[in-house]
Amino acid sequence: MKGSEKPELDMEKTALFLGLSVSRLERLLEKRLLSRNWGKYTNFFRFETSVSGIERGSVLLQKHNGKLDLILGFPKIQRAMLLEPSINNHFSEIDKLIVEEKMNGYNVRVIENAGKLIAFTRSGHICPYSTEKVNYLLDPSFFRQYPDLVVHGEMAGPENPYVSKNIYDTQTLDFFVFDIRHKKTGQPLQVRQRRELAASFGFKQVPFLGEFARKEAAEKIMQIIKELGEMGHEGVVIKDLDMDLAPIKYTCSQSNCADLEHAFKFYNEVGRDYLYSRVVREGFQTVEWDEDEETMDQRCLRLGRSIISPMADSVRRVGNGEKLYDEVTLRFQSPQTLQEFEEYFRRLGIDAIFDRVGYSGGELMVNLQKLNQSTTDKTEAMWEGNLW
Repeated sequence: MKGSEKPELDMEKTALFLGLSVSRLERLLEKRLLSRNWGKYTNFFRFETSVSGIERGSVLLQKHNGKLDLILGFPKIQRAMLLEPSINNHFSEIDKLIVEEKMNGYNVRVIENAGKLIAFTRSGHICPYSTEKVNYLLDPSFFRQYPDLVVHGEMAGPENPYVSKNIYDTQTLDFFVFDIRHKKTGQPLQVRQRRELAASFGFKQVPFLGEFARKEAAEKIMQIIKELGEMGHEGVVIKDLDMDLAPIKYTCSQSNCADLEHAFKFYNEVGRDYLYSRVVREGFQTVEWDEDEETMDQRCLRLGRSIISPMADSVRRVGNGEKLYDEVTLRFQSPQTLQEFEEYFRRLGIDAIFDRVGYSGGELMVNLQKLNQSTTDKTEAMWEGNLW
């Protein structure tokens, strides 16, 4: 299967492999709820919706020998709004808990296929930029030795086309392992086993923040959250050692506000649920932390500034004739990867300008501007006297 060849699926074989009827598989393909990838990855099909226990974002792979494989999507981690009751309820039968940092980047799954590593986004797309990165950030011998395992990680750093954060110990973009799961079942490795295995191959990992008795965990995590917040980091993920129960997450106030600051800069692009949920988190946290009036006023000021200040700046900029955009510098080892990434953005409907600015250390440096046309147009309309 080369280039743009599109291998045909054996419908009966594929339906049996997925545990679906042939008619249901046909409907999924017809409605593009099971979508074929493009370019050199036409033997990959991503699930655009959850089907019969198969998570949205899962990927079906038809190998060169005709065999099928399934890379399950990463299950959504539920959020604790109140630490102590959430921990005591969710982990009621667990004595010891492990806390790892929740890093602020984007989630990818990595496998090997045909001698190359491939990085899938949460939605199941194959990101060319991420795929190029993991091929030199990760030791490929891991995937040859453990072909039935999928490595889950957070790609974080300033040279990030999706969530650019200059708050971690990297000047570019790095991959931090937070989970390793069995390909066919989605079953995760135990935390200690995963950390030891990842370390043995030199993989960077999300920071380990402690192991605590359940009864003291909430108090310990609250202190950790305050420290992480002062550094501008996102939060924590709380796990049982054996990974028998699903993890839960909890975030810092400063991270909520940073999200809102970015979102309100482009106020007409972001869904209201995204905005509303972050405001609600602040109300729950201030109560659980039993904040006095002065501390709560500081939280209110931080929250209010994160909403009004970026939006006011955007209104002024558009009023002065400027366009609104996100800007980040990326580096590519291959011009071909850049071309594939430009096509990837185009197919996803992301309006962007890629400006080649030269080479550094043998890598092609590119300035990426992601245009936010909806907010620009809406704001221009207001300046022209249109009504909301």
